[in-house]
Amino acid sequence: MAKFIFVTGGVVSSLGKGLASASIGNLLENRGASLTFLKIDPYINVDPGTMNPYQHGEVYVTEDGAETDLDLGHYERFTSITAGRRNNFTTGRIYYDVIMKERRGDYLGGTVQVVPHITDEIKRSIRALADGVEIVICEIGGTVGDIESLPFLEAIRQLPYDVGRDNVLYVHVTLVPYLGTAGEIKTKPTQHSVNKLREIGIQPHILLCRTDRYLPPELKEKIALFCNLQRDEVITAKDVETPYEVPLVFHKEGLDALIVRHLGLQLKEPDLRQWDSLVQRIKRPQHEVTIALVGKYIGLKESYKSLTEALVHGGIESETRPNIQWVESDDIERRGPDRVLAGVDGIIIPGGFGNRGIEGKILAIFHAREKQVPFLGLCLGMQCAVIEFARNVAGLKDANSSEFVPEGPTSVIDLMSDQRAVEAKGGTMRLGSYPCVLEKGSRAHEAYGTTEIRERHRHRYEFNNTYRDQLIKHGLVLSGLSPDGRLVEIVELQQHPWFLATQFHPEFNSRPRRPHPLFKGFLQAALRRKVGG
Repeated sequence: MAKFIFVTGGVVSSLGKGLASASIGNLLENRGASLTFLKIDPYINVDPGTMNPYQHGEVYVTEDGAETDLDLGHYERFTSITAGRRNNFTTGRIYYDVIMKERRGDYLGGTVQVVPHITDEIKRSIRALADGVEIVICEIGGTVGDIESLPFLEAIRQLPYDVGRDNVLYVHVTLVPYLGTAGEIKTKPTQHSVNKLREIGIQPHILLCRTDRYLPPELKEKIALFCNLQRDEVITAKDVETPYEVPLVFHKEGLDALIVRHLGLQLKEPDLRQWDSLVQRIKRPQHEVTIALVGKYIGLKESYKSLTEALVHGGIESETRPNIQWVESDDIERRGPDRVLAGVDGIIIPGGFGNRGIEGKILAIFHAREKQVPFLGLCLGMQCAVIEFARNVAGLKDANSSEFVPEGPTSVIDLMSDQRAVEAKGGTMRLGSYPCVLEKGSRAHEAYGTTEIRERHRHRYEFNNTYRDQLIKHGLVLSGLSPDGRLVEIVELQQHPWFLATQFHPEFNSRPRRPHPLFKGFLQAALRRKVGG
């Protein structure tokens, strides 16, 4: 029988339940456990694929083509798992499945209700992940007390009756703020949060107390007393310099040993020396570079979470810290690239959708090409790079994408042929992992060290092959193609220190223990520019 660890959160959102879940997985996997994750989101959208980045943040794309919550990125970066569509579901997905069953007559004419039908579907989806692993770590999105989360909390309250109490562990993440005016650490928010959880029928086994300092023993004693716990079951979840330090803090607090004891697991002692070394290289680098991230959703930096983490990974080997200069592409349109991008060591253009800020991105690419600044474009970043090259090098002055100018005369970027009949927006893009063949001798081939790769995609538009020969003639290198040669996956320039752009999203395949080669190459090029080498 698999063990189930449920991670909930209280008081406020954004306390770090995803990082806490990923860190628990990191420690248990280090001890030798086989595990998987599940993120449950309480919104009614079927998935986050059509949600505004300012509301939801990044959409994380899995190998099997699911558009999921960004916490799945944490799970993959902190452990060795490869997540998929079954590792994330929403209220919308659960209700959709139940309604489809009702329409088929699966309930034999019975009245379909939240309890037991919705809760049974939730439990079935959770237990479906247990095959072949020892531990399922399940994160419940939202905040305890929100009406949206109640069916999920009721389902996990019931689960011990199905799988046995000894196989279920409840971990609650809560806030313990320090009030500077009073000079005190306050425990009342945590007490109220736990009381709300207990009203639902769940007594947490472990508390993770989010705070900016280690909690003294007497404060842990107080929290334990009011929350019906032992003192060692109150864990400090302290603010850290880098998210990758969280497992080390939890281990120091004894969290993994506590989980092993509670669940009766037979696991070895962890060896965290390699992970600690990695953290130290991130915290104390020898070099720093300034990278301009020119985006459309800068107001919510979590819209680019995997990208910023991939940049951190890319600098680990060369011990280089990327200091990100967040640049709103609209600002470049207003002030010009020479003013906004002055002094940066590299420029990166991430993915996105829609016409807003596109001309600012194109101006940033022009600046990178003309000023010989290392450049990396991703998805929309590649499409903008092709537009810029077509306009300013190949002489196609009206070059654009049919996404921005649907009836434009020179659509060097156009809607993919298999997307033309698509009407529903959700889950219908080119999604997931696809193969790519690299041209020998290209910068991409040099970075990867192989001629065949697989990368994750999320797009509807592509390089228009009508203009392929014309752009190649003027010096654009198409260094990565789909195996049938039809889709352009990578473009680059030879007469440039580092100018490379991809139709896919390499950031989704970057890990701290396995940095993505394109981010490594890009950071090294930025460092060479800074030191003049």
